[in-house]
Amino acid sequence: MSALPAQPVVHEVNTRVWLRETERRTGRPVRLGDVPKDAWDELTPHGVDAVWLMGVWERSPEGLRIALEDPGLRESFARALPDAAPEDIAGSPYCVRRYTVDGALGGTAGLKAARAELDRRGVGLVLDHVPNHVAPDSPWLAAHPDCFVRGTEDDLRRDPAAYLAAHGRVYARGRDPFFPPWPDVVQLNAYRPALRALTADTLTRIGDLCDGVRCDMAMLMMNDVFARTWGGRAGPAPDEDFWPAVLPAVRRRHPGMLFLAEAYWDLEWALQQQGFDYAYDKRLYDRLLHEDAGAVRDHLRADEGYQRGLVRFLENHDEPRAAATLAPVARERAAAVVTATLPGATLWHEGQFTGRRVRLPVFLTRRPDEPADDGLRAFHERLLTAVRNSRMRDGRWQLLDATGWPDNDTCRELLAWSWTNGPGRFLVVVNHSGRPAQGRIRPPWPELADGTGDTDLLDLMDGARYVRSGSELAGPGLFVDLDAWGGHVFAVEPGA
Repeated sequence: MSALPAQPVVHEVNTRVWLRETERRTGRPVRLGDVPKDAWDELTPHGVDAVWLMGVWERSPEGLRIALEDPGLRESFARALPDAAPEDIAGSPYCVRRYTVDGALGGTAGLKAARAELDRRGVGLVLDHVPNHVAPDSPWLAAHPDCFVRGTEDDLRRDPAAYLAAHGRVYARGRDPFFPPWPDVVQLNAYRPALRALTADTLTRIGDLCDGVRCDMAMLMMNDVFARTWGGRAGPAPDEDFWPAVLPAVRRRHPGMLFLAEAYWDLEWALQQQGFDYAYDKRLYDRLLHEDAGAVRDHLRADEGYQRGLVRFLENHDEPRAAATLAPVARERAAAVVTATLPGATLWHEGQFTGRRVRLPVFLTRRPDEPADDGLRAFHERLLTAVRNSRMRDGRWQLLDATGWPDNDTCRELLAWSWTNGPGRFLVVVNHSGRPAQGRIRPPWPELADGTGDTDLLDLMDGARYVRSGSELAGPGLFVDLDAWGGHVFAVEPGA
């Protein structure tokens, strides 16, 4: 597989759920090495650059036991899958026992075969890494005890929810600074040189199997965040931060390997500076769901270089399904147009294209049946195909303002931007509101006024064609009148 494109489109797949559904459809056992070709085709519609196979590593039997004894987790399983049976619960994929491909999925040989199938389609493979913690039955506890945050017998007696005993030692359970400890994981010590070397080695071995890695809760390992979480428990902070000490060592072996950071708390820029190619854009997600167009527009005023290092998404395994949060369906489509046409990587979650509404806990390997929304699937396929074929995102992006009239301020509901890729010009306008909106959008191409003919605007989503004079576009701007949650994705071309 050659290097992934500069702004990749990533499709996240819950590996165990997908394989079980493929088994049910084919009527035979299916592991990663013998997935039918049509199942791979379904995961890789035109416009997808990489598939993230979430949850391929060996899960923890001890973590599963702890999860099954947790009433809150059992309740969440029943809400998502009322008829959940013991065989439907596999434990958390983020409670990793070993970074070895689980034998139930086909092992390393199966993953290599899966990667080859993706490579034949020109699609890369992304896998997980969990830097903050491991399972309580991980071999690392016996082999690398100095890589963990340790406690005392007094700590264990005083706070057994925060500490555990293993191999004759006391270890801290994993946590972040804002929530109680997680009962099923053990905390790694980001300050320890031994852990940094072990993490670099682990990521290098993961890089032998894939084209990119998504690092879970990457910000927890940053020196200042780690200090806020653990204080003096972890010992003195080193001068160098965690990721600048780890990532260059991995890139010496895998220079083209892509690193995506799950990031929160407005630490995206800091993680980019520390070596990540991309960091989750949770701020855009929140504003698209809960705020108006002005708030979204303000977020998009950031430097384009920074925005190219963000991961745009409307759902993932940690968030509710877009179909459940972005109603009516026109709103979901409008948000998808925004996500797909901005600079940066984009992340799409398997089932999002067909309108699945049930958010499945990652512990489960089966999900309820839900009817597929074929219209929504066709819409997403058109959108990803239009963006890919136009190559708009290879060009220069620019945020645009909308203007209105004294007696009509609905222009403030409009989001607009352009892409300029050599002679290719593209204009995106979305009404981010539940009411009709009108306004004028002036694209950044004054040369349109120099021509003698008209300008064609071809909507790449529905094929509609509009003819406008270049002087109008370069002067007062394009007049748009959009229904609630409506939008255009225009290719702007010289008229015949």
